[in-house]
Amino acid sequence: MRRKLEKFVDPLPNLQPLKPDKKTGDGVHYEITMKQFKRKLHRDLPATTLWGYNGQFPGPMIEANRDEPVHVAWLNQLPNKHLLPVDVSIHGLEQLPIVRTVVHLHGIETKADSDGHPEAWYTNNFQETGPVFSRETFTYPNHQRGSLLWYHDHAMGITRLNVYAGLAGMYILRDEHEKSLNLPAGDYEIPLMITDRSLNADGSLFYPSQPDDAAKNLPNPSILPAYNGDTIIVNGKAWPFLEVEPRKYRFRILNASNTRSYQLQLDSNINFQQIGSDGGLLRHPVEIEKIGFQPAERIDVIIDFSKAAGQSILLKNDLGPDADPNDDTGDIMQFRVTKSLKNKDRSHLPQNLSVIPSLKQNDISGIRYLKLVGSADEFDRPLLLLNNKHWHDPITENPQLGTTEIWAFTNTTNFSHPIHIHLVQFQVLEHQPFDLEQYNQDGKIIFTGPPEAPAANHRGWKDTIEVPAATITRVIAKFAPYSGEFVWHCHILEHEDYDMMRPYMVADDDKNNTKF
Repeated sequence: MRRKLEKFVDPLPNLQPLKPDKKTGDGVHYEITMKQFKRKLHRDLPATTLWGYNGQFPGPMIEANRDEPVHVAWLNQLPNKHLLPVDVSIHGLEQLPIVRTVVHLHGIETKADSDGHPEAWYTNNFQETGPVFSRETFTYPNHQRGSLLWYHDHAMGITRLNVYAGLAGMYILRDEHEKSLNLPAGDYEIPLMITDRSLNADGSLFYPSQPDDAAKNLPNPSILPAYNGDTIIVNGKAWPFLEVEPRKYRFRILNASNTRSYQLQLDSNINFQQIGSDGGLLRHPVEIEKIGFQPAERIDVIIDFSKAAGQSILLKNDLGPDADPNDDTGDIMQFRVTKSLKNKDRSHLPQNLSVIPSLKQNDISGIRYLKLVGSADEFDRPLLLLNNKHWHDPITENPQLGTTEIWAFTNTTNFSHPIHIHLVQFQVLEHQPFDLEQYNQDGKIIFTGPPEAPAANHRGWKDTIEVPAATITRVIAKFAPYSGEFVWHCHILEHEDYDMMRPYMVADDDKNNTKF
């Protein structure tokens, strides 16, 4: 039985960068251990048993510098019993150890053996390892522009459960250009990891063992087609508050939810000034009242509280249904502009933030048309696929190293999917709507409108993009700087686990190059 919690009673936890274990000529070294631990997520609840990196939720924040490699030994010291109900009816999981992990640093350009391939999993103390496992320490070269990345579990078939248990953290990559802009910094730059959970009255995590409308013949436990928690948690606290000064602040915000998307809005006459997205700074700030925010996306915003002294301002989720009085997910956190101004605000919001060369100037090797497809399994459960292929089917996407391709995602399902491509940052070209009813009748794509340019705040570098229902969303990417096997998938974790994920190969010789 879950209980209603009072909002805005816990202060927002301040996420401090983790100190490296050592620095050497080849970069910075960390040892980070996954552990089970207890932590209070709300003042009025008993402590919750969680899994976390270094026994923290969120995991410790890693701060890195451009071109300075980071090496992380990700150690698994988790118990052999899972915190949450594991469905072993998918992906042959009944043959595998129940608790297994592998870490993916989302948004990083790194070699395939440090990317966190789903089948590079390992158990406590590396006693058992997956078929693609090859190394215990991952290396992140950081040869890319400053941005907010995040790390999370990526183990085959149980990513949704491992992340829900707490295995997620933030990684900020710094560069000299960004430092030169005089944006709000130090105490005035605040990371926010927004997620959702359901909590039982005893503080324990609640995650259903079966769908609400489960048929009698379903496996138990059974994977769900989606799951939204009923409690919004920011930096590890349910509906926290933050006291701020009347000045500009920079917020680095991550949607770390399994399924839930948000539409962020302030309940005041203050707008966001969005300055960055997944892959770092935009070309120019975008003033915006509401920001749509899919799982795994990051946004970088300036909020100016200078005219709000004495006010309390709510960060709202405009997608939280107002009609249900028991639904509290329309609120995220509270800002209290109650601190006095320490010093004059000398930070700056420049009109020109960064230079982003268009990939459209490159030679385009080809266009891949990739369908997002709904089907059903032998238990009549929803089974969502990419190009109608399962995870274990042979690889069909194999761009040549260094080439530029357009990937056209055709969403034939009736809801959005946030699609993430590992290794690359891409640019969104357009969304074009088509007649889904017609497609379902005869398989023909009949467009119902012209191509639409991406929203202004999606015109920078992205690694995850919403593909709306009944649209073709086209993105362009250069597949570099590494060859090898990577993955692309829907970032609704329940979809990714079953079976909306595919491997792809960046080929480094002509033999593997696909003819379009």
